[in-house]
Amino acid sequence: MPVLHLRGVVLPDGAERDLWISDGRISFEPVDGARELGGGFLVPGLVDAHCHPGIGVGGPTTLDEAAEQALTDRDAGTLLIRDCGVPIDIRPLQRRVDMPRIIRAGQHLARPKRYIPGLGIDVDPPEDLPRAVAEQAAAGDGWVKLVGDWIDRSVGDLAPLWPDDVLAEAIEVAHAAGARVTAHVFGEAAMAGLIEAGIDCIEHGTGLDADLLGEMGRRGTALVPTLINIENFPSIADQAAKYPGYAEHMRALHAGVADMVETALAAGVAVYAGTDAGGMVQHGRLVDEIDALHRVGMSREQALASASWAAREWLGHEGIADGAPADLLVLDEDPREDLAALRDPRHIVLRGAVVTTRE
Repeated sequence: MPVLHLRGVVLPDGAERDLWISDGRISFEPVDGARELGGGFLVPGLVDAHCHPGIGVGGPTTLDEAAEQALTDRDAGTLLIRDCGVPIDIRPLQRRVDMPRIIRAGQHLARPKRYIPGLGIDVDPPEDLPRAVAEQAAAGDGWVKLVGDWIDRSVGDLAPLWPDDVLAEAIEVAHAAGARVTAHVFGEAAMAGLIEAGIDCIEHGTGLDADLLGEMGRRGTALVPTLINIENFPSIADQAAKYPGYAEHMRALHAGVADMVETALAAGVAVYAGTDAGGMVQHGRLVDEIDALHRVGMSREQALASASWAAREWLGHEGIADGAPADLLVLDEDPREDLAALRDPRHIVLRGAVVTTRE
């Protein structure tokens, strides 16, 4: 692997400096024999905190299809993925040096007939959730994914899947095993139980109100709102004519999501960028999510941080630092001034190798 030399403005601190890349790591001290890679703005590799390499429009994919999805994400600048639940074993992708780094969350844990068929593990009775969480905590990379709510056809609307006491026990089990827990949740009814049980992150969160967001801010509970996926709510509602209450609810949640994220930011909730790629959202759209976060109230720098250095810190991965793994983007323009700069990186460097470069 060649030694590389760059000089540029290093984000987030904004200082211009030289750095060298050798044996897959960053050095702030000169390394002999370096090839010049040019300069610009140096951004820690982007992070998709809610991504599903292994899920396609028809459900579970093959491993080869999952690899293509992950490469699509990589070529758009995503160098770290929290998989947030996939139905196939993607550990072979973690062993490939050309792939983004992947943090696995195991399989979704749901109740029978209360989630997308084929994607999750059915837990029955619900009191078995702590056992299932223990299994997924052991199988994953420090995260467990619950389905917190889904349509209950017997009531014709979104409804929680788990009793509050079962949630509390399950999350305690995960924490004892050194894992964090996150949950898919759209509506209002499941939110308080999840947050009071000590959940570490809420995915989507469209039903959160100011009081619950304030509690999340106090507890340090994170939010990944997946805004570009929420754009699908009206079309989901249009297909749910058999359940008019559910359809109306989904439209209302869609209409209120911008206000929800703005309230979350005001409450001090840590908000991170995630696309929910797989199924209804194409891979490679992380910059669209960053743009969407900016539109609902984040500054450009905050939106960028939510998909770069802040997200990396949250997930236990370094940014651009002496001795850190060399995962970064080289941009011609400052993305803090124009997020469009993220759409045209001059170089993408992963594990110290230039994996894509502009012609």
